[in-house]
Amino acid sequence: MSDPIVTFDEAAMRGELRELVRQTVEDTPNALLEEEAGDLIEADRYERTVEREACRAGHCERGLTAASGQIALKVPKLKGMRFATAIVERCRRRETSVEEAMIEMYLAGVPARRIEDVSEILWGASVSAAAASNLNGKAFEAVEGWRSRPLTRSCPHVFVDGIYLKRSWGGAFENVAVMAAIGANGDGCREVIGAAEGLAESSECWREFLSRPKGRGLSGARMLAGDKAAAMAGAVAEVLPDAAYRRCAVHFCRNVLSKVPKSKRGQAAAMLKAIHSQESLEASMEKASDVAAKLDGMRLAAAAKCVRDGIAETLTYTRFPMRHWRRIRTNNAIERLNREIRRRTRVVGTFPDGKSALMLVAARPKYVADSERGSRRYLDVSLLDE
Repeated sequence: MSDPIVTFDEAAMRGELRELVRQTVEDTPNALLEEEAGDLIEADRYERTVEREACRAGHCERGLTAASGQIALKVPKLKGMRFATAIVERCRRRETSVEEAMIEMYLAGVPARRIEDVSEILWGASVSAAAASNLNGKAFEAVEGWRSRPLTRSCPHVFVDGIYLKRSWGGAFENVAVMAAIGANGDGCREVIGAAEGLAESSECWREFLSRPKGRGLSGARMLAGDKAAAMAGAVAEVLPDAAYRRCAVHFCRNVLSKVPKSKRGQAAAMLKAIHSQESLEASMEKASDVAAKLDGMRLAAAAKCVRDGIAETLTYTRFPMRHWRRIRTNNAIERLNREIRRRTRVVGTFPDGKSALMLVAARPKYVADSERGSRRYLDVSLLDE
């Protein structure tokens, strides 16, 4: 005779354990509330003493969303004395950990509707529109405090760039610029220096944007990297005169290849790559001169002129240690951040005002900076002192 088969319902067991944890969490604060009420009236339930100053008058039930689920609190009501408990704040409907989790989900890019669904699944309670608005207000305060924080560490390498998004401006929907800056600080880690909004990437907007980090303590900037924008280069020379300006090598190559026919782009790309494969600034400049001459021989005068005009500012990275070249000759550090911002803002489409746009744009860099990416070493800054 075969042995009996034992079956195990894993889903039912998990449900029972979840309910056991929830019931335990519910019983603990209720017991504490009863103890606190007893200490106030100096008597236990149904006890008659001369010293008591109040008596019990039932309970007031309140719902509280905890990490273990929805629990029911039975707050004692006292006759002759006001009961103000220190265990649960007045009008609080969610644990602090639950609110922090919702804010982190919002900063991580989860849409508000999805947060409502997730809260229903995890904690058994949905989030109303008013509660979501209050949480967004707390998130904005945290983001605004992060944006205005003092910069205590020097940043030898700074990467800046701007992207565009749609928002309501003066009664019409306009494309507005969002400027971001990220730097390699004294520890060699990437640090988001700032993010701000402007009407356009004009000289005035770039000047104001770069002046804010400097006023918050930005120091030690030796090189500022960006694309070829005359307004940006002029603002860098004015606000950070000691920092050298470097044009992104990828943007430079794209500009040159845009003036080359498709049939010859492969050959031209290999020639441009050889410029950045040299061992020194002098060798790279000599190779660039040879490449320009070859492009002239291929009847690509426009591409040759682009190489001669833009190679000097593109090779600024060769002034620094060779082990830094691969990291600092392109704008990959900030392009990755821009991609995160675009991914988060694309789901919104058009923003109603500047506050909502700036909060969502700045919230994404804050989340990236607080994650492992912000603590990972990007450069060996000690090489700059050799």
